[in-house]
Amino acid sequence: MRVIHFAAECFPVAKVGGLADVLGALPKYQRKQGIEAMVVMPFYDKPFVRDHAFEVLNEGHIVQGGSSYGYSVLRESTSSLGFELILVKIPGLLDREEVYSYSDEREQFLAFQHASLNWLCVSSQRPDIIHCHDHHVGLIPFYMEHVEQFSFLKGVPTVATVHNGQYQGWMSWDMASLMPAFDTWRWGLLDWNGLINPLAALIKCSWAYTTVSTGYLDELFKKANGLEALFQAERAKAYGIVNGIDTDIWNTSSDPMLDTHFTQASVRKGKALNKKAICDQYGLDERLPLFVFIGRFALEKGADLLPPALQSIFERLADQVNFFVLGSGDKIIETSLLETREHFPQHLALFLGYNEELAHQVYAAADFLLMPSRVEPCGLNQLYAMRYGTVPVVHATGGLRDTVVDVDADGYGVLFDHITAEGILEGVERALKYWNNVGLKEQTALRKKLMKLDFSWEKSAAKYTDLYKKLINL
Repeated sequence: MRVIHFAAECFPVAKVGGLADVLGALPKYQRKQGIEAMVVMPFYDKPFVRDHAFEVLNEGHIVQGGSSYGYSVLRESTSSLGFELILVKIPGLLDREEVYSYSDEREQFLAFQHASLNWLCVSSQRPDIIHCHDHHVGLIPFYMEHVEQFSFLKGVPTVATVHNGQYQGWMSWDMASLMPAFDTWRWGLLDWNGLINPLAALIKCSWAYTTVSTGYLDELFKKANGLEALFQAERAKAYGIVNGIDTDIWNTSSDPMLDTHFTQASVRKGKALNKKAICDQYGLDERLPLFVFIGRFALEKGADLLPPALQSIFERLADQVNFFVLGSGDKIIETSLLETREHFPQHLALFLGYNEELAHQVYAAADFLLMPSRVEPCGLNQLYAMRYGTVPVVHATGGLRDTVVDVDADGYGVLFDHITAEGILEGVERALKYWNNVGLKEQTALRKKLMKLDFSWEKSAAKYTDLYKKLINL
């Protein structure tokens, strides 16, 4: 079975969020299970691309509005990621350093989808499944069925995965002039509330759609940034498949980014040494429980609640707890966190920016991971944390509710219901109360329990394979 994944990100080529982690792992595990999986993504001028050899598979051109663009299709020569990686380069559009945030971002992804399908058609490559991830590639199933230029691909089963339904790629109908000529009788498949909505088109036109947890699928039926009715109408082809993690990368016994490796048997000593290294470097007291937040400073992540929550935590729990915050994003949140650190420098360490190596080290050092997300389709941070023996303290939403069982229910984490600064404080207090009421032996047993949990991609990849076979048999 040959499967092509289309996406905007893929770790370690280009990463902004969890989408990249999924694309960097799922195809590799599908390969291990006998699926010929590959990833097609835009070209970015990133270190990975500069450091690896690529060969040209195809060169061609597309017409977008009144402009003609040449494109090159490049394949990473050694398959170093464990699967075939294809980059589509378009000088002037897809040859830049960043993934998002350009003023012509819509033109970029329109061109990527157009050129990618053009390449498949001219090279007579007809896969068994085309798997599209999020709105950036949301027009592909529509193009395959309703653009004469791509009729070679008509009838190939398509799967859509919604990683985050809040972002939908809206564009005005003026942008239709930049699209390849399509059957205008089918314009309604692109439309939602008077705009071209690529995510809506993806859900309408794909043969099946998945979300990255069953809990998030249920949430989309009720709250999907305007697409609730669509998700409900198409629910017969909906599947919730929780994301996994790449246990080759997230492995405490071999992670090259860690100062000290450890296993379940040596988790107590290993985490203590990693914690000491972080605390020494950032001026924290290693004897106190260490909570960490790792992620984007965005409303959906609840990051705006961190400054007031930390203020309350440090005032009420003085000399009982330390925090390490690693992330970046909203500048107002960054400024507020800097001000909070000025008031509590002995209890709060702050790293503004994205640092993959430091993230691994902090997961290994932490006692608790805080995730106060308002929206969390699956969540990977809590899975990484548990893999590293760190207790998750999470808002009970989406994939967090699916993957974390509260300690009061004989589980291994702490869930809180109210997404407020007070709710975060209550979650932290509950975690500390539990931690302080059990002995060192019970703490170590909980860490081992966390590390034994199986959130690897093997099970999830097998579920995708079952879905692919079902669609092919149709």
